[in-house]
Amino acid sequence: MLYPLTRSIMFGLDAEYSHNLALKGMNFAAVLGVPKLLGAEKLYAPVEVMGIKFPNPVGLAAGLDKDGAAIDGLSNMGFGFLEVGTVTPKSQVGNPKPRLFRIPEHNAIINRMGFNNAGVDALLENIDKARFKGVLGINIGKNKDTPNEQANNDYLYCLRKVYSRASYISINISSPNTPGLRTLQFGESLNSLLEVLKNEQAKQAILHDKYVPIALKIAPDLTEEEVAMVADSLKTYEMDAVIATNTTLSRQGIEGAKFEHEVGGLSGAPMRNQSIRIIRNLAHELQGSIPIIGVGGISEGFDAAEKIEAGASLVQIYSGFIYKGPSLIADSVRAIQSLPGR
Repeated sequence: MLYPLTRSIMFGLDAEYSHNLALKGMNFAAVLGVPKLLGAEKLYAPVEVMGIKFPNPVGLAAGLDKDGAAIDGLSNMGFGFLEVGTVTPKSQVGNPKPRLFRIPEHNAIINRMGFNNAGVDALLENIDKARFKGVLGINIGKNKDTPNEQANNDYLYCLRKVYSRASYISINISSPNTPGLRTLQFGESLNSLLEVLKNEQAKQAILHDKYVPIALKIAPDLTEEEVAMVADSLKTYEMDAVIATNTTLSRQGIEGAKFEHEVGGLSGAPMRNQSIRIIRNLAHELQGSIPIIGVGGISEGFDAAEKIEAGASLVQIYSGFIYKGPSLIADSVRAIQSLPGR
């Protein structure tokens, strides 16, 4: 497989530059059959979650392709589903550079991108250009300059815009890189948001004659009590799924690393245990009433299977895909298939 060589070349470049370069060339590379040379396999291990039939339970997490520019290329890597975004109503440049830091000795990444994206209309144009017809999640957020008191308006705007194109819609209120965003995970702020989203979902379902599930993406830094409160809100408003988890503010597992003190969310192998803790807490609170999508710290097939055993129905990969390449997707599918009862 060529992926180790490809990674060494890309890791010789600036992290964000190489990320953008890879996205720009991915669709063309797929036409040339490059994914197979990198270790990609399309494995069929169907599972139904949220009323959606997934070809396999291993998906791409939001954040890698915010604008949906590489949908066709990514769909050839072996994922059972893709999630694009986070997208906001208006385009925004995000936080100042540098804002993306690799920590290869720990298979980890720190980012403080800040929802950099070209806006929801640009995303929709890219989706319409893509040939991909599989399961596509669209992750939506609020613009940085939108006060939290008006955040519901941004989420409603994006929900209406993406509804007809999405297989499911995920709500990002847990990124650590937009000031104040995580406060939307609690109390009246959360309940108000979920209520307006579910009401709008019902309207859009009638308008489009199509029910599009809504998933809430939460942080890994919640306490057990906070997870219980979030779970209560999820059940009250009959959310369709919960994604656990986003990146963490913790630096546990990368102590002494060069970029340990950079501001931003940590992803990758070091947050495996945090993600598992949240998934297990959610599974205990939800008792199967709402499906869980597990993400965070998947670096080998075992990690994906562990999340399923902890209570997740699907898993997503981002940082592990950067470090291990497409073979991690196939390894994860096989590990999940090997679980008892699968």
